[in-house]
Parts: sequence; structure tokens; C-alpha cells
Amino acid sequence: MVIREHYLKQIRPFYDSDLIKIITGIRRCGKSVILEQVQDEIKAAGKSCLFLDFDLKPIRNLIPDADSLIDYVDKYINKEKLYVFLDEIQNVKEWNEACRTLRLKNCSVFISGSNSKLLSKEFTKELSGRYISFRVRPFVYKEILEYAEQNNKEYSISDYLVWGGFPAALAQDDVAAKRRYLTDLNDTIVYNDLENRYKIRKKEEFERIVDYILISNARVFSAKSISDYMKGKNISVSVPTVIKYLGYLKEAYVIADVALYSPKAKSKLNYYYKLYDEDVSMNSIRVSGTRYDLTHNLENIVLNELLFMGYEVTVYDNKGREIDFRAEKDGKTYLIQVAYSVAEDKAYEREFSAFSNIDNTIKKIIITNDDIDYSTSTVYHYKLKDFLMKDEL
Repeated sequence: MVIREHYLKQIRPFYDSDLIKIITGIRRCGKSVILEQVQDEIKAAGKSCLFLDFDLKPIRNLIPDADSLIDYVDKYINKEKLYVFLDEIQNVKEWNEACRTLRLKNCSVFISGSNSKLLSKEFTKELSGRYISFRVRPFVYKEILEYAEQNNKEYSISDYLVWGGFPAALAQDDVAAKRRYLTDLNDTIVYNDLENRYKIRKKEEFERIVDYILISNARVFSAKSISDYMKGKNISVSVPTVIKYLGYLKEAYVIADVALYSPKAKSKLNYYYKLYDEDVSMNSIRVSGTRYDLTHNLENIVLNELLFMGYEVTVYDNKGREIDFRAEKDGKTYLIQVAYSVAEDKAYEREFSAFSNIDNTIKKIIITNDDIDYSTSTVYHYKLKDFLMKDEL
């Protein structure tokens, strides 16, 4: 088992807090495992824990609603604090009422749930001010290597660029099995979860838009451009409907949007953004054959790694020239350009010239899959294999 220390160290300061600790993120990214790892640490300290998994039918039948959950937990409460772990909590009727009550008893409450039922706007509304949330993502490459070593498997950077980091996908032994698992997961997340949750009637329209967005990651979008594209495919969908569908995908952590940063305004411009997949496998399963989109997937992976590192990321406008990422953390700012390779002269000129006329007090970085170091006096070149092992820029 990969101990996901990156997340555990964020949660540890709140082990004894009366705030409800919410583990959130896309389906099958490892939320339940993190709950178990938190429980293991607390148990190892000799403290009392209660873990209930509401994905299990006997547990759901025994504890169907808030009142029965409160009554059940009450039996385990004594003078010592009880650490309560509630997995797939959305299966409990009026779960929010139970959580609000339990936090006022001698309990420390940890919860997790399906991405389609426990969304950020939902727990903001239901638990207003009584919670702290921790966003979990699929494995980054350092975690993948740890998993591979533990299980005597190989998982190359090329594998990562195609098949991403969903933990269970790594366990599949061949490409066909990976694709089958990821396709089933995609169908559950996108079609089953979202179509059922939002009662989408025009399912074909919704699915065509989702397919188009997820296979077109790391590109500039607007709701109007998506609407126009679909009209070209003889599917009429209004701009407000596109905006609504994009909102569903973001709420379920399927996509992320990255806004443009304006150097003049020194702020984000919300009318311009690029869309990225939560995991690049969502692109790859939509590709026929083996012509995978490694160029855009590489950019997508760099974004995911930067977000994992804790950077606030925007797209940077250098007087009309787009630089892929402006990454900021702890008062330090970096400008980052991403390319699959700059070995050819045209690619080298295109990518490095994006940094023209930028103050050298800002660290400029280019990340590629090349093995040769192309650093200059003003631009640092990070080989992808080296960048993926970094904790900081």
C-alpha cells in the first residue's frame, strides 16, 4: 500500500479538531484508502476508532438514516474521544444532520463520499463553517513509482503519459485490461453519476460534449466555441447549456479550468481559460488505436503535478504570446512552458521565444521529454523525468 504522506500531513493537525474532516476528490482516486491510513495512525496511538463503510449493504440496512447513525455511534462513545470514520456517507439519509450532531459529542468525525453526491457546493451548504476539506487526486508519478516498486511492476513515464494515475488502473497487467477498467470508470463517473444526479434528459448531447472536452484537454475553450463545434456536428446546444454542463464536470472533479493571468491587471481574467482533464487517461480511452495525444497529455500532467505541489496556476499572457503556466506559491513566481520536445529548430525557437522581454527576476522554466539539457543563461530546462521527481520548482 502506498502511504500517501502528502495528504496525511495536511490532515494530521486536525485529528482532534471538532471540525468535520472531509476527504473529497474524483471517484476511485484513493479517498477510502486515505481514510483507512488516518485510522491506522490514530489506532497506533492507542485511541478508539469506529469505521463504517456505507458502500456495504449490511451497513446501509443497519444504519439507513441520521437518527440510526447517531444512535449507533452513541454506543461507542465514552470518556475518551472517539474517532469516527464514515465512508460513502452520501448513502445515509440526512447524513449532514448526523455529522453536525456527532461533532458536538466527544467525537472527531472524518467523512468521504462519491464525487457525484458529495460535491464542494453541497458540503459548503450542508455543513456551513463546520468542516475542513482535503482534495485528493489520482497518483502523481512519485506515488506511481512507489506502487510499482511494492508490486514488482514497471510503469514508465510513457505509461503515465497515456494511462495516468488512477490507482486501480496500475494493477491491470496489460493495455486491454487498463482500457477496460478506465472505460468502465469513465462510464460510471460521467454517464451514470452525472446523468443520474442532474437528471440530464438529452443524454446523447451531454455525452458528445463530454467526449469532445475530454479528448481536447490542454486547449483554449469558451462555451461559445463548444456550442459552435457541436452545431458543426449537427447537434444544437445553447451556450447556457454548455456552461451548465461544464459546471457539472468541474463539480465532480472531472476537469479543471485554468484562467488567464494578466500582467497589467495582476489578476485572473475569467473570460479566458484552458481546460484540463483530472487524469490523462480520460483522453487516452477516447483515442482510436495507439495514436495517443502525448503532447497535450504531457502539458496536462505538468499541471496536475504543479497542483499536487500546491502551486496556484494560471495561464500567462506575454503581450499576446501564451506561456502555459504561471505558478505561484509562498511569494515565489515561476513561468513555465511545456513541450514534448525542442530538439528541432522550429520547436526550440517557438517555445523559448515565448519568454521574450520578461524580467529575469522571474524564474523561467521549460519542461520537455528530451534527454539533452537545453538550458540557456535565462531559461532553465527541466527534463520531464527530473521534474516528476521534484517536490518544489
